[in-house]
Amino acid sequence: MIELDLRRLRFLREFEERGTLAAVAAALGYSPSTISQQLALLEKEVGARLLDKAGRGVRLTDAGHLLAQHARVLLSAAEAAEADLAALSGDIRGTVRAGGLQSAARRLLIPAVARMKADHPQVRVEIFELELEQSLPGLRLGAVDLVIGDEYDSHPRPRPAGLRFMLLLEEHLKIVLPAAHPLARPGRPVAVTDLRSDIWAASAEGTGQHAMVVGTCRALGGYEPDLRHRSNDADVQLELVRAATAVALLPALTLPSDDPALAIRDIAETTLKRRLVAVTRDTPPTPALTALLTAVTDQVHKLDL
Repeated sequence: MIELDLRRLRFLREFEERGTLAAVAAALGYSPSTISQQLALLEKEVGARLLDKAGRGVRLTDAGHLLAQHARVLLSAAEAAEADLAALSGDIRGTVRAGGLQSAARRLLIPAVARMKADHPQVRVEIFELELEQSLPGLRLGAVDLVIGDEYDSHPRPRPAGLRFMLLLEEHLKIVLPAAHPLARPGRPVAVTDLRSDIWAASAEGTGQHAMVVGTCRALGGYEPDLRHRSNDADVQLELVRAATAVALLPALTLPSDDPALAIRDIAETTLKRRLVAVTRDTPPTPALTALLTAVTDQVHKLDL
């Protein structure tokens, strides 16, 4: 009978997902040589070649792909067993790794960590600032337990198999202008079509917010925005509006309640929304993860947007 080491199976699954030993090493905090050695030991355990040379790197053999698929099932079963045993014991302890985009980390995750520290001191919570696009591979593979991501009207996120998506909140998008902008009249909505000649700030290309800004300018204004400034940090985008006379399209959660240098206005043509979603693996959550999710949803209910 073959005795399979779950840790080495995780390395194999990571390699199937990420494609290179260096990427696996960076994700898991090991050296590439350590990953290579562990996969070589896994080959000895199963008595089959799992990797072949491919140029300067390696690739999975047919046997490697087959075992990686079985590894997915075995690792999910092990995670479910761990969650069931923890629930049976009644103890809320362990480690939960959570990631989210900047506004979610600041307004939801950090207050939830403070709540966990008070209510469940035996739970270790680790927080990462991550865009949803960056975090899904780690979530599927077990390196992250919870991700708070976003999606925008007309730009829905894909729903990969094996993940559970839970809506946390919906919020309106606002046009943000310098206070001295000619269109920043008090209480008056601003038309996207009237911002054709303005310089825009948005998140990096490949993110949901970048796609939303470009798509909105195309759909409502019929133009390509002059998108000169890119930052995934909403505070940086706001500073670009203040100091560099850019304009931005941002969700309410990222905006200050009162700033005389900014004019925050509704969109004249339509109403656009962003949804924040909590994403977990589609397996039974541990009591620690359940407690963190409860703390996050409680924080959502405290928001005044």
